[in-house]
Amino acid sequence: MDQKPNFPIFPMHFRGLLLLAGMYTIAWSAFFRWFGQALLSWLAMDTGLGLELPAQWYGNLGLIVGFAIFVSAFYPVSWVYLIIGGVAGKIILASWFGLGFLPDLGWNKRTGFHLIFNEMAWLIPLILVFLRGLQVKDYLEKNEVVEN
Repeated sequence: MDQKPNFPIFPMHFRGLLLLAGMYTIAWSAFFRWFGQALLSWLAMDTGLGLELPAQWYGNLGLIVGFAIFVSAFYPVSWVYLIIGGVAGKIILASWFGLGFLPDLGWNKRTGFHLIFNEMAWLIPLILVFLRGLQVKDYLEKNEVVEN
C-alpha cells in the first residue's frame, strides 16, 4: 500500500530542474556576452544589417539570473525567494529580448526559438518549483520542524 504523506515534500527532480534551468540560462547568456554581435547576426538570419544592440549587457544580466537559479538548487526551501528572483529575471530577459532586440532582428524561427524556448518556456517549471518550495517552507514554519 502506497500512502501519500500528510506533508509536502520537495522532490529531487525539482532540484535537477533548477540546476538544468540555471546551466541553460548561463550557457545562452555566455553566448550573448562573449559572441554577441556574431550571435545577433545569426539570429537575424544574416541579413547584413549592422546591428548595434546591447548583447553584452543582456548576457551579463542573463549570467546573473542563471547563477541565481543554479545556486537556488542547493537549498531550494531556504532560498525560495532566490527562485522567484530567477523567475523575475527570466521575465525581464524575455521582455528585453522581445521589446529591445526583436524590432531590429525581426521575427523568424531563430528569434522565436530563443524567445519561446530559451526564455519563456522555463517560466512554467520554475514557477511550479517555486510554489512547491514555498509550500514546504510554510509547512515547516507552521509545524516548527527543526533540523538536527
